[in-house]
Amino acid sequence: MAGTINEKLRMLGITLPDVSSPIANYVPAVRTGNLLFISGQVAMDGTSIKIGRLGEDLEIEEAQAFARLCGLSILAQAREALEGDLDRVVQIVKLVGFVNSTPGFVSQPWVINGASDLMVEVFGERGRHARSTLGCSSLPGSAPVEVEAIIEVE
Repeated sequence: MAGTINEKLRMLGITLPDVSSPIANYVPAVRTGNLLFISGQVAMDGTSIKIGRLGEDLEIEEAQAFARLCGLSILAQAREALEGDLDRVVQIVKLVGFVNSTPGFVSQPWVINGASDLMVEVFGERGRHARSTLGCSSLPGSAPVEVEAIIEVE
């Protein structure tokens, strides 16, 4: 498991969470060719899903931290799919972020920056990606944020 990215995570003081099992009929990651698709990850604290709704009971800064947790789970799922070797990541291609928010809340892009910033922090230029951000009336388990990823790999 030794590698440049693992060393970078250590230097940044980042510990990736254990991968979680799917709660429905899907798999956490699918690789086709050189693309790795990571299913949507919600903000978890151990085994508990963070809950809340933007524009109602959560502030942007708190939700950004939750988006970062989603990003950490994406990296953990990618590491699992790549047999422990995140150095095989060529490029974070795209993130798609969903924000549980009220109809009047319009700052979804700033919330998902929590996950986007993490990818750049860990992978540098290889972490810069395309992105879509959507507001939703609800998410599984009342999660405030869910993020999925497309990653190019070796």
